[in-house]
Parts: sequence; C-alpha cells; structure tokens
Amino acid sequence: MKFDVIIVGSGFAGSTLARKFALDNKKVLIYEKRGQIGGNMYDKVLDNSILVHQYGPHIFHTNSKKVMDFVTQFGSWYFYEHKVVGKINNTLVPIPFNFKSLELLYSKEQADIIKEKLLAKYKDTKKVSILDLINDSDETIKQFGLFVYKNVFENYTAKQWNIPIEEIDTSVINRVPVILGYDDRYFQDEYQYMPKHGYTKVFEEMLNHPNITIKLNTNALEDIEIKDNKIYWQNQEFHGKVFYTGAIDELFNYKYGPLPYRSLDLVFENYDMNYYQSSAVVNYPNDEKYTRITEFKYLSNQLVNNKTTILKEYPKKYDYQDENSIPYYAIINEENQNMYQKYYELVKKIPNLYMCGRLAEYKYFNMDAVILRALELYEKVGK
Repeated sequence: MKFDVIIVGSGFAGSTLARKFALDNKKVLIYEKRGQIGGNMYDKVLDNSILVHQYGPHIFHTNSKKVMDFVTQFGSWYFYEHKVVGKINNTLVPIPFNFKSLELLYSKEQADIIKEKLLAKYKDTKKVSILDLINDSDETIKQFGLFVYKNVFENYTAKQWNIPIEEIDTSVINRVPVILGYDDRYFQDEYQYMPKHGYTKVFEEMLNHPNITIKLNTNALEDIEIKDNKIYWQNQEFHGKVFYTGAIDELFNYKYGPLPYRSLDLVFENYDMNYYQSSAVVNYPNDEKYTRITEFKYLSNQLVNNKTTILKEYPKKYDYQDENSIPYYAIINEENQNMYQKYYELVKKIPNLYMCGRLAEYKYFNMDAVILRALELYEKVGK
C-alpha cells in the first residue's frame, strides 16, 4: 500500500497526528515498537479487576479548550481532581504545600505569622515558586521557603534525578509551587478529567479509522533509513511526511552519543483490602527508596470490594543498550541540550521529517501539552 504519512510511535503525539491526517483523507502508517498502542499511557485490567496504568500514573488536566475538545471525542470522560499527600516528619500533608500543610507542620502561632506574611507579600497571587520564597528578603518567608525546599524538594529531587539538587534545572523545581491558600488539588487547571474506560480505549477510538494502518511489535528503523538527507522507506525514497516521536539519538544511531534520561523500576503490589492508603498518590520525599505510591482505584473510580493494587516507583538510571529500560525523564542541562541541538541540526536538513513529543524533542511534556504540540504541528505542515 502507498502511504502519504508515516508516524513512528502511537502515544498521544503520534496518535493525534495520525487522526488528523486520516480525517484529511491521507493514508497513514504507524509504527509501534511495543505490542500495544498508547505509548506510556497504556492501561489494562488485572486479574483482580483493577485498571492500572502499566507505565506509571497519568492524570489528564489542561487549560486548553482546544485540547479538551479534541480528546473528549474519543470515549467517555469523568470529572476527577487529583489529590496528593507527602510524608513529611512522619505526617501526611497535602502536596503541593499549602496552608493546610503549613498548619500540620507548624505550631498555630508560627503558622499564622507565616500565612499573614505570605498573603501580604504576594497579594492577588494563588501560587508562588519555592525559589522565590527562598530568595525573599523577609527572613520569616525565606526560612519557610527553606523548610519546604529541604523537606519536600531536596531529597525527593536528588532521589529522582540522582544528582545534587543544585544541578537540577530550575524548571523541574518550579513544577510544584507553594499554594497560597487551602486549595489541596495537585493541579489547578480548568479541565481535569479521566477516561471512564481507561486510556487504551481512548487510543483505540482515536486510531479506529480506515485510513490508519498500525504495525505493532515493529521497530520503524528496520524499514526507515536516512541517507544524504533523504528518507528511504523499504529501500525506496519516501516523499511523504514522516513524524518521529521516538528518541532522536536512536534515529541517528547515537552519532553524537546517547542522550541521558532517568528511568523507573515500577513495582505493582496487590492487596486483599478496600484501600491501601488515604490518597491516590502518597509522595515519599525523604527516607524511603521509592518516591511515591499510587493506588489506582482512586484514579479509575472503581468499586471493587476487598481488592486493590498499588504501584511503587523506584528511580534508576536509563540504559539505552537495555531494551527493557524505558526513558521517562530527559535530564535537562546545558551539556545535554547542546547534544540534542546537534541531533536536531540533522533533522533540519531533511525537509519531510518532523519531531514531536518528549523523546523526539528531549523535553518534558504533560499529556495536554503534547496533544497541543501535535495539533499545532499538523496545522503548520498538514496541508
């Protein structure tokens, strides 16, 4: 069959692009290394009837109506506001850190003083960066910022990234601000929903189109070759568009070396009880080797008696030579960004090749951001 578009990867980046081009009456071929669609959003029902996210928890949230309108075409979604607590000084407190967290860890007198100063200093502000607090001229605010930094961020971040926190890109720390109030939701986005029947069903509906062909358990690079700044597919020059959502260094055979990532050991545990913990996610920033525990019944809104499944996440180094090692988080620093840019210079020489997604662009994307990125890329080059 002759294809107009080839897409490597069936996560939200690749699947969004595939759907848009299919509706545009283009013949689309998707390559997927794994035996199932959906990328890291893939979920499945275990023997105990619990729906789990195979590659770690994914919570959908966005401020983009454009993204919300697109994704809710595919299956039913229900309203869900994510709640996270963290174990700080043997007390479970809301994360992001807010006034309730403050009151649980400080005396009433201390908490009242800090709250008063924060509200006076940051008027009409709902949340503030931890780095702003640390650098505040008021000593009370600064000391509060340092407390949160040391107890919530420092050990957790060092554990997650396996490098001193001072070497971490500030954007990582700023992802979880301090909330100036009692809003204990993990996200404050306008739209917060979860797919009623799981993400896999969403992808099945998204890719259910006669113009879309999917090749599972197939490495696209067995069929695709780049020579002289041209793309060859099955030994013939391909003149259509190719959208690549995999690791950019792998595409160019690690010409400049492997880009570093952090990976995870994901350990699922089943229990004969209604609930294992009090919240969907409990963070463990300090003593434990794992960073968090997720209990999936909270995410799926399932009512399964005396059965539950949890997931413990243990950060580890990514090994590009190990096919079982999964690159989850790009390690953003100047050296790695420079290496990525060298790879991207090779992409720019190929007029019908496009990068889209976390691995292809070596940056952190939430689900909604990668969908928006794919929609905007389609609008830019699709016609």
